[in-house]
Amino acid sequence: MSLITSTTVLPALRSDIGFTTVDGLELVGEISVPESHPALATAVFLHPLPTAGGFMDSHVIRKAAWRLPALADIAVLRFNFRGVSSPRGTSEGVFGEGITEGLDLEAALGYLHGLSLPRPWLIGWSFGTEVILKHARALVDDIAGVILLSPPLHRTSKEELRAWADVTLPVVALVPEFDEFLTPEQALLRFAVAPNVEVVAAEGAKHLWVGEKQTKWVLDQIALRLNPPTYPLPVIFGV
Repeated sequence: MSLITSTTVLPALRSDIGFTTVDGLELVGEISVPESHPALATAVFLHPLPTAGGFMDSHVIRKAAWRLPALADIAVLRFNFRGVSSPRGTSEGVFGEGITEGLDLEAALGYLHGLSLPRPWLIGWSFGTEVILKHARALVDDIAGVILLSPPLHRTSKEELRAWADVTLPVVALVPEFDEFLTPEQALLRFAVAPNVEVVAAEGAKHLWVGEKQTKWVLDQIALRLNPPTYPLPVIFGV
């Protein structure tokens, strides 16, 4: 038995992957699946703003890949948007202001079509939420739900938000109490055009979810939606 800390990497089958967008760019990523039995859910993570240092190893996403396969039987796919580098490598292309990144999202979902995994949830963080809100409405038949971490709603129009009002799959916005870009109160007003979106306030948190307490809260909320019996996630592995 061992205490799960910020540097704990739990067992999983991890593979470097690559896939190609319809405009011909090769993107790099990783998929992590439970080690000894089939995944019960799938999560596709879309990372924060590339021009502010966001990439597939942004800490919440990295820790999700390290923990969720073992603790919650969730397969995790993470990748670099076009033009983004990480230790895994560099995805081709250049930053597209959230527009051409829609093609990156489509390519990631296309990659999953060839695998025997459950229909994926899309989990975006900051800029990643903008890509989801802009582009995933047309892809709802291919996904199981949406989780928005720290949605800034900078690049998302009122019309794009309203388009989500008639979806029947779950859409959850996890909004830090002290978010520097969009507070829970502001989020309730902005998402009023899509009242089916569940806004959940994260007490004491900020936009970047710094600290193990906040990371654990986010991963717990993901487990609650994707595989409820595993909520809350343990803090000790091997019990």
